[in-house]
Amino acid sequence: MANESRPCPCDIGDRFDYGGRGQEVQVGHIKAYVCKPPAGTDKAVIVIHDIFGWQLPNTRYMADMLAANGYVAICPDFFVGQEAWKPSNDWATFDEWLKTRNAGKIDKEVDVVLKYLSEQCGAKKIGVIGFCWGGAAVQHLMLKNAHLKTGVSLYGVIRFFEDRSSLLHPTFFIFAEKDDHIPLEQVTLLEQKLKQNCKVDYKVKIYPGQTHGFVHRKREDINPQDKPYIEEGRKDMINWLNKYL
Repeated sequence: MANESRPCPCDIGDRFDYGGRGQEVQVGHIKAYVCKPPAGTDKAVIVIHDIFGWQLPNTRYMADMLAANGYVAICPDFFVGQEAWKPSNDWATFDEWLKTRNAGKIDKEVDVVLKYLSEQCGAKKIGVIGFCWGGAAVQHLMLKNAHLKTGVSLYGVIRFFEDRSSLLHPTFFIFAEKDDHIPLEQVTLLEQKLKQNCKVDYKVKIYPGQTHGFVHRKREDINPQDKPYIEEGRKDMINWLNKYL
């Protein structure tokens, strides 16, 4: 389980060997993983990775799942070539590592990706999802990027943008009840601020008994008690995107 010396336990649960159905491409100055649906579509979703980076099999699995549900899915390297965090790294160095990877400074990369999706993939309606670090990045984008239609923030780190709640687009916030990294008091405070300041549709949902990173795990049958919530979280995410894209 997570503790103070391991501040971001996205790697908890079942790591899995997954190759991915998509391909790696160069998009402007960054690399990206792209997976397209069997039929043509003008809908796309940007997938923002967690601290373990754009090549994490779990995240590519989620991108492929979006493609299977009819979206062009793209997971860019928002660390722009900088090394992703490794579970074997010393957590005492995490804050220093994080300083050069700011979830609120990805706008240049997002603009490049939006241009690619529009010009190369024919996308007209574009949403965004993100996990942990990426979930915080989703909240940042929902506060300022006019070109995105909707977002899903999965266990996004609230403290990064806790004072900002005037969202531009419908946003769905997914949290885990037993997340050692995001206390429920923070979630309650976020809900209060959204209620006061948010003029668009939003939803905050806490999944019982779950821990950080629960939605983008695989081999759920190893933890049978979690499986229904993992499936529910994924279904809720897809339903939200379907509603607003």
